[in-house]
Amino acid sequence: MMGVLNHLSTLLLLSLLPPAFSRVVNRFDPECTEFFLGGTTPNLPSILVGGTVQDQNRYKPICQLFKYMKKKVVYKTYMFATLYDTFNRIPVFSAYTFTGVGSSGKRPDKWMIEPQLDGGVDPVMILEKQGVIYTHQAVNQDYDIDGKNKKVNKGHMFSKAFAHQPVNQDSTFTLTNSVPQVKTFNEGSWAKMELKVRKILLKQCLDNNVIKAYVVTGAVPSKSNTLNNRVNIPDIMWTAYCCYNSEKKEWMAEAHWGENKEETNKKVLDPHPLSDLYDMLKQYYPGGDVQVFPNKCLGGSSQKEREKSRGR
Repeated sequence: MMGVLNHLSTLLLLSLLPPAFSRVVNRFDPECTEFFLGGTTPNLPSILVGGTVQDQNRYKPICQLFKYMKKKVVYKTYMFATLYDTFNRIPVFSAYTFTGVGSSGKRPDKWMIEPQLDGGVDPVMILEKQGVIYTHQAVNQDYDIDGKNKKVNKGHMFSKAFAHQPVNQDSTFTLTNSVPQVKTFNEGSWAKMELKVRKILLKQCLDNNVIKAYVVTGAVPSKSNTLNNRVNIPDIMWTAYCCYNSEKKEWMAEAHWGENKEETNKKVLDPHPLSDLYDMLKQYYPGGDVQVFPNKCLGGSSQKEREKSRGR
């Protein structure tokens, strides 16, 4: 009898917790492993190790599910994956696949949120609901109130420019996929780098004439710089890709990163091999090996691009 009562007490306690936190989720769901090369997630000491989230109360794996209508039929599709830091209210990274460039749609006026992070049941990203307090994530108001003062705007992890069709592009406009990015950095060296990388992916990431690349973009949080006293303004943003070129019969990979600060000149973000990125990230994630892609990508950096950057 006592065992039954204890079981009922446990169920009652769990029922009082928000759904996102009553169920311990320590790994990315199988539905979104397609966004990681070989199904292998990045390795970041103390955060994500061997595919397992280390602090499950703070870091939340999100399979970004987007609902849209096509020819009067409603679809729900997984678009990309994000590891979200509910303490800093920014993503650690977003992982996605690049499959080409299609037509460009109109930018949404408002960005969406992830309801599960604050007690919602439906895993589909939605617009904020009036009167609901979102404790564990950024909201549009954070940027509306303090964005101009801090000279930041919403900086994509999974960039709209890397999304294939308008429906994929729309799915990137969720605040769990953005960080407060300094406006001149976002529209300066970071934007130029994204355009350059996109051209490389279109030309080099061809597997039997099919375009496909795996991309991971992340942010290193600052110690105390915040937006609206809630949302961390990261110190560094980084991005890396890996793909297979069947004509050359080799894996190709490259990384870029930059400081999230004001830019006053025409700064250029030089390309780096993945090993350089790992060394940089180890300074912020000590205590183990840092890895973004499987080892086969390590030998696949664009040597010509590195030589050009050294020449400059």
